[in-house]
Amino acid sequence: MSNLSLAIGIVGLPNVGKSTLFNALTQKGVPAENYPFCTIDPSIGIVAVPDERVDILNDFSKSAKKIPAVIEFVDIAGLVKGASTGEGLGNQFLSHIREVDAIAEVVRIFEDSNIAHVSSKIDPIDDIETINLELILADLQTVAKRIANIAHEVKRGDKAEVAEHNVLVKIEEVLKKGQMASSVSLAEEESKILKGLHLLSAKPILYVLNKKNGVKTVDLAPVEEYLKKLGANWIIVDAQIEGELSELEKGDKEVFKKELGVEDDGINDLIKESYKMLGLITFLTTGKDETRAWTIKNGSTAPVAGLAIHTDFYDKFIKAEVINWQDLVQVGSYGIAREKGLVRTEGKDYIVKDGDVIEFKI
Repeated sequence: MSNLSLAIGIVGLPNVGKSTLFNALTQKGVPAENYPFCTIDPSIGIVAVPDERVDILNDFSKSAKKIPAVIEFVDIAGLVKGASTGEGLGNQFLSHIREVDAIAEVVRIFEDSNIAHVSSKIDPIDDIETINLELILADLQTVAKRIANIAHEVKRGDKAEVAEHNVLVKIEEVLKKGQMASSVSLAEEESKILKGLHLLSAKPILYVLNKKNGVKTVDLAPVEEYLKKLGANWIIVDAQIEGELSELEKGDKEVFKKELGVEDDGINDLIKESYKMLGLITFLTTGKDETRAWTIKNGSTAPVAGLAIHTDFYDKFIKAEVINWQDLVQVGSYGIAREKGLVRTEGKDYIVKDGDVIEFKI
């Protein structure tokens, strides 16, 4: 079994709604027994990726069970200024970020005198700069240490180390200007070296602007302008609403949201955006036993996709029978789909597309 378990770390200053967001996400959690890679840890939430295709195919096949794609969200301790020098839970905080694949950076955009802000004012841009600076400062330490560690080999003219040294110097220059490592433009080989360094500011970041129903939201125009300049992705959520409505049945929840004038809390969009940010797509399998969404990296070939299900589908791959999920549902059955020539036979080089329904032949 492949265990493509990818984790998003929820990061933010204290009192911005990080834990509220984590709780809202884990209300969309799934039972861990279907996912052998899961760890039982209170700060890790295994969250289902909202996907109507799974529901539709489940009804279509009258499957005994349906299993959605999932991603992991990790609740990371609140950051304080000076984390890179060990302030607060600084070292622990930074080591936890090092272990995740991407970051959801929670930024408070609501004003509420009952909830103190660490810097006594609501300034989303300042908050973003505070967090990002800590990531940059931590990376500067990592880069300087690595440059020192390989200096001897570089002097000797060791080819791999010289290549790494050149990348490190490029990154160090950018970090010293207060810019993120992700902003460095590198060739493909250089990018591989960067990946091996596990730098915090090189990780993909989704900025989560957290509002709160019933209280004032700050002027978002300058914040969005700032994020555009960074070339960043962001999303607006109301983490608390989801938490407050967690006890209600789905239908009641929708009614209550309408009464509150809340169109959407943004949580589903956050999950989908996070999935996309990790470069993931979904292929599907469907039948009487189960309908299941499988997670693979975008650009995977059919045998690599097969690994998600079982190593045999990679090792003994002969061919894959592929149909787009919509085509299958529209014609009504596999039999008709075959008659119409909608089920294609694909070989080893086929690049799997998002929404493919696949049967592997070995």
